[in-house]
Amino acid sequence: MTIVEVDKGPTLGMRHVQALLIFLNIVVVYISRLNIGVAVVAMTNAETTNPNFAEFDWNEKEISYILSSFYWGYVFTQFPGGALCKLFGAKLTMGLSTFFSAVLSAATPAAVTWGGWQAFCAIRVIQGLFQGMLFPCIHEHLAKWSPLQERNRLGALSHTGIECGTVLAMAITGLIAEGPLGWPGISYVSAGLCFAWCIFWFIFSDNNATESRFIKEAEKNYIESSMEHAEDFHKKKIPIPWKAIFLSIPFNALLVARCAEGWGLATLQAQIPSYLHGVLGMEIKSNALYSALPFLAMWAMSYVYVLTADILQRKKILTLSAIRKIINSCAFWIPAVGLIAIGFLDEGKKTLAIVLMTISVGVNSGATIGSSLNTIDLSPNHAGILMGIVNTIANFMPLISPLVVGVIVTDSSNRTEWQVVFAISSIIFFVGNLIYIIWGTAVAQPWDAEDFLLPKDAETSSNYETTKTPAIENSKGSSK
Repeated sequence: MTIVEVDKGPTLGMRHVQALLIFLNIVVVYISRLNIGVAVVAMTNAETTNPNFAEFDWNEKEISYILSSFYWGYVFTQFPGGALCKLFGAKLTMGLSTFFSAVLSAATPAAVTWGGWQAFCAIRVIQGLFQGMLFPCIHEHLAKWSPLQERNRLGALSHTGIECGTVLAMAITGLIAEGPLGWPGISYVSAGLCFAWCIFWFIFSDNNATESRFIKEAEKNYIESSMEHAEDFHKKKIPIPWKAIFLSIPFNALLVARCAEGWGLATLQAQIPSYLHGVLGMEIKSNALYSALPFLAMWAMSYVYVLTADILQRKKILTLSAIRKIINSCAFWIPAVGLIAIGFLDEGKKTLAIVLMTISVGVNSGATIGSSLNTIDLSPNHAGILMGIVNTIANFMPLISPLVVGVIVTDSSNRTEWQVVFAISSIIFFVGNLIYIIWGTAVAQPWDAEDFLLPKDAETSSNYETTKTPAIENSKGSSK
């Protein structure tokens, strides 16, 4: 039996450039999103950074508004972002979203000096509105550019920008604030990085392989032939099967899993440090190494997951569905056990507490490969819409979970109250993943088909015409 070698084009082709651009986009927007923690400290306590810049007398309530205001806007544009990407394409939607986010970053120092914390909140809300559109576009773009065999690898590598951006935000913002630029420099550098990304994006990105000026013919054919769609696919708008999506069992299983991830990760990142401080007397947030360890672990583990998944898929050891479920189980169930264990540690086991926290957060990075990228599996044609729906609902979890913690934990030094919080998060992690294991899949759904909403009589008529005119069929290419 002769094995035909598929010509995939250059070793580093335009599909890899798109994945790199997505990685860099996530890095720069995460820096602009997460720089707020250090910025607020520098703005309210100039002596700790650069005393040559203005200092603001904001109370804890006002600071809490500033820190959370980004997400007030962020949760509301996930769904519209998917729709806008469908309408205008990822190139324009992502490009403009990042550009205007950069403009807002650049305007922040002047706006805050003029309007105080209220202006700061307003800018952060609008910035959240723009950045909320990005991840639906990212999934739509990956679906258009990733050959089926490489979809998991390109998607996972590009999403490691989350961990990289988080670590870099923690590493560079403090240095900038202490330097000659002071706290305004945090906003200016963030804006500059986003502007620089926009230049490369508008030059090298395109909505799909057929529109690219730089792609080689072999790579374009490789990408397009792997997707099994009609030749005029990119020129027509596929109607969205809303009812089928919302009634889809695999999609709802994914939605439950992503909500569980949102709740559990919020507990891992926000509540464990509060518990370690209140019960074990550890000042995690003031220790840069302890604060960075979990995110460094996430970054390192994300590449372990990418390599493992790529080997398993390339060698056909497991199906993609099995790979996603196994990795998601590690990402959910290991932290679930870790949360319970941390709740039973006493003051004499502080080192073990740090180790468990670092392992739990690090292992959780597998949720990207395990379930986040599953939107592209279920429906490459509607990946942006699915991501918009999932992220809209899932991003309410980090807003709700602190409120629940506030009701349960009335005394931050009470171990029993924290054990209840961790038990709830562990159960959510466990049940969410169990539902995903039972009903989730990485197989494209019937409602992803281009002709799913085509009236049956029209479909029959179309089949009849193509049967009558095989020459036309051959000239246009098969639609499946």
